[in-house]
Amino acid sequence: MATKYKIVLVRHGESVFTKQNLFCGFAHDADLTDVGIQEAIRAGQLLKENNYEFDIAFTSVLKRAIKTLYYIQEQLDCHWLPVIKSWRLNERHYGALQGLHKAETAAKYGEDQVKLWRRSYDVRPPPLERNDERWPGKARQYAAMDQGMIPTSESLKDTIYRTLPCWYDQIVPAIKSGQKVLIIAHGNSLRGIIKFLDKLSDEDIVSHEVPTGIPMVYELDEDLQKVTSYYLASDEEVAAAKALIADQGKIKK
Repeated sequence: MATKYKIVLVRHGESVFTKQNLFCGFAHDADLTDVGIQEAIRAGQLLKENNYEFDIAFTSVLKRAIKTLYYIQEQLDCHWLPVIKSWRLNERHYGALQGLHKAETAAKYGEDQVKLWRRSYDVRPPPLERNDERWPGKARQYAAMDQGMIPTSESLKDTIYRTLPCWYDQIVPAIKSGQKVLIIAHGNSLRGIIKFLDKLSDEDIVSHEVPTGIPMVYELDEDLQKVTSYYLASDEEVAAAKALIADQGKIKK
């Protein structure tokens, strides 16, 4: 297979909730930490060093992803870049776990239960009631949406099914038109795209970690089948970033 297209995926930099080891997801619009800002700047530098240019960017409606894109644009000097923001690229909705401490939740319910909620394919956490003050429907970015479309809780499977319409209806046409595409999103929404491109099983995608702030390149043939993929960072840097993410749901000794 010959490479015809290249796309780049980037998970946003560290967020305030990630630093505090809290469940964040769809329902809380957490900001970047100073570390997250540096990760975003580093992502932009890696893209610049490797001579990447883009024609269009896709991101979620959550500011940790939007700001990551901003810092990348700053490094690439491309603030003119057309940007499409879609709630379908939002992080997974963690339901009633929203805002809870991951390690404390593991201590209360057990690591196995938390791992099931975080890392199973089709098990949803307890739902977030619509009258809860954490309900995202109260936020302006969702005011024009049919409120029935806003999830109360999502499994990874739900998130992937919610993400793929954005892939098929908006991103794929941009790729096939010859535009150089950049996607800045979240761990679980990116898993939906990765699962599709890598043809991963339901079991394999569950354990697939997506590191923050490290650009991942997919080279695709004319039928959008993967030719190869790689990170713009060393194997050691990628492995260290993935290990930090995998450790978040464990009881702290």
